[in-house]
Amino acid sequence: MTTMGALSAYVVANQAIQTADILQLPPSNLRRELQHPPCRFHVKQPTHIFQILATHGRNQKPRMSAFAVPDENNKAEMGSSHDDPVLVLSKSNKSSKDPDVKVVASSSHSQANFCPNSEQTGSQGILDKLKAVHLHVLASEQWNASLLKLCHRNYLVSATNLVHYLALKCLDLEQLNEDLSSVGLLNLETVNSHILASLTAAIRLLETLKLNSLNTKENIGPRIDTQNRIDQLKNEKFTIHTMKKAFSDGELLLGPLQHDKTTHIMVTVGQEGLGSETLITDLIKMGASIIRINCAHGNPSDWSEIIRRVKRSSQLLEKPCRILMDLAGPKLRTGKLKPGECAMKISPKKNATGNVNFPAQVWLCHKGAGPPPAHFTPDAVLFIDDQEFFSKINVGDTVRFHDIRGRKRMLKICRRLDVFSGTGYVAECSRTAYVESGTELYVKRKKLKFPIGKVVDVPSIEPFIRLRVGDLLIISRDCLCEQDELPGPTSSAPIIACSSGLLFDSVKPGDPIAFDDGKIWGVVQGTSISEIIVSITHAGPKGTKLGSEKSINIPESNIWFEGLTSKDLMDLDFVSANADMVGVSFVRDVRDIVVLRQELEKRKVQNLGVVLKIETKSAFEKLPLLLLEAMKSSNPLGVMIARGDLAVECGWEKLADVQDEILSVCNAAHIPVIWATQVLESLVKSGVPTRAELTDVASGRRAGCIMLNKGKHIVEAIKFLDGILDGSSIKIRGFHWNLGH
Repeated sequence: MTTMGALSAYVVANQAIQTADILQLPPSNLRRELQHPPCRFHVKQPTHIFQILATHGRNQKPRMSAFAVPDENNKAEMGSSHDDPVLVLSKSNKSSKDPDVKVVASSSHSQANFCPNSEQTGSQGILDKLKAVHLHVLASEQWNASLLKLCHRNYLVSATNLVHYLALKCLDLEQLNEDLSSVGLLNLETVNSHILASLTAAIRLLETLKLNSLNTKENIGPRIDTQNRIDQLKNEKFTIHTMKKAFSDGELLLGPLQHDKTTHIMVTVGQEGLGSETLITDLIKMGASIIRINCAHGNPSDWSEIIRRVKRSSQLLEKPCRILMDLAGPKLRTGKLKPGECAMKISPKKNATGNVNFPAQVWLCHKGAGPPPAHFTPDAVLFIDDQEFFSKINVGDTVRFHDIRGRKRMLKICRRLDVFSGTGYVAECSRTAYVESGTELYVKRKKLKFPIGKVVDVPSIEPFIRLRVGDLLIISRDCLCEQDELPGPTSSAPIIACSSGLLFDSVKPGDPIAFDDGKIWGVVQGTSISEIIVSITHAGPKGTKLGSEKSINIPESNIWFEGLTSKDLMDLDFVSANADMVGVSFVRDVRDIVVLRQELEKRKVQNLGVVLKIETKSAFEKLPLLLLEAMKSSNPLGVMIARGDLAVECGWEKLADVQDEILSVCNAAHIPVIWATQVLESLVKSGVPTRAELTDVASGRRAGCIMLNKGKHIVEAIKFLDGILDGSSIKIRGFHWNLGH
């Protein structure tokens, strides 16, 4: 290796270890692959100097750490300052304790003695700095060649660009970006997807400008190896055209986009998809191109039926739709609470004085007729057992019954609607009623009662515990908690289960703990083998409900999970045979990716898409390493920003920066991103979006896919989102600002 090559490799060693400081990658792993012993040579014939500067803070002057110059044969010698030792920017290096230390690559053109603080001005100075950055990026590729060789050929270009991105990320390029902007060039923060090609293009452009302005050969500094490398790049892989081909990775994973769409729409479907014959068809018709199934809920029989309906609707509508199945993963969840009573509340809408503004809308039909049509959203659905029900009533009739409390109530039949598998009636109820299975319905004609059937299949009330600030909560190892909701302040603390022994082995008094994606927070007061006592520190003003199967997070604990659980491995057999993509939940370490790759190889599924769900602090900190490990196989690869758990793990105040950094890293690696969690949640649940949700969707357009969760107004929400993502609506066309007075 030439001396210049030694310098480059050494610089990359320093920058890669500093990247460990930025992304908090494991320093031990990086040092094993990237560390290089420092050299101390002295300058000979200084004509064109490439220097590496260490700066302490933004406003302090830099100190020279290392530099190199070319000799007459266009080779370089390496040197270091007599005053300062060469710094190795690693956490373990005692010579650099300042957390603000940064590496700055720059160069100077001088015929005199080297001056580390000399200022670079004009296009020549910008060009020299760009060449130094260019060498820095090339050296990172050379230094990580053994790691890149392990990547599958489909990902070699993308993995190399990711290494270039990490090399660029560790440099303080603020001044250089300002200089580039001053001459009309894009700054280096906007070229993540094709770094080397962009650097090359900028260097060639500046050299062309310099040749046009300087006609004397003596004024053009030596090009050392940079120009030779630029010439080689003309016909090599790192051209912008070739880099753009890497974006086909998004299409391989998510499928082709239809019409002028710029982003896919994904929607989660569960049991509600089985209860409606038309829901899945409506979702695809409105714009959903990916259906997500969460393996934490349901069973293979339910999943098979959902997939069958998706494929049937996709064929009928001639709209492609793919299936993503999320493995449950080693997530800590609350256990099942005792099922509530099978009762339904029918409640009209009232004003502040208690008077009815709008009667409750009720859908009446035979239990085999299916749900109401998509355009009608009732407040309650009552299934009737008698098939002769429709022959016994007419529009305008009043259906009477006694509710659970024995109170007389009425349903006014307003209209009749035909549905996919039968007919139903829309009725109005002007007074609050509680209905259970077995409630008898009848009509009065000529003072005589005519029974028309009984209510059946009333679902049980979803059980929950209401928690307020200051309450105590007991987490038990028992699989089923039979305690009802806490009725009053004098009662004993409510109990909820968590079957994972890891929770009880990992927490200690004083640890913060969060439930249901951070809606409830508490502090661990005490622990035992079978119980954890939690004091609630954050909840809603009127208390917050905690139900079954809700997430539990312990952000400050060192709890260690297995990568794929035994349930995940069983579910993976089904996913491999029936889905287009598998979502890997709670990835934490490279070992999780190794295990997944081995399991996919066993099942011989090279075309199954793999989506890494980034929802832990560890996964975010190790994201580049996770991507490089996943790139060792040919499976299409993607990343989901699971913002629910991620916000709890990393901190709410950091979420915006964390999700932007994930987007940048994935953009550099040419990996499509899925923007998930609480997207348009108010619209999905209440039918009206918030302004913050609209701007969140605008940010989500940078991703390859936006995911919505299920809710009462999910069909309308998909239609609304599809309109936002339509290519013709992204820019305000034909609008002109009026600057007149």
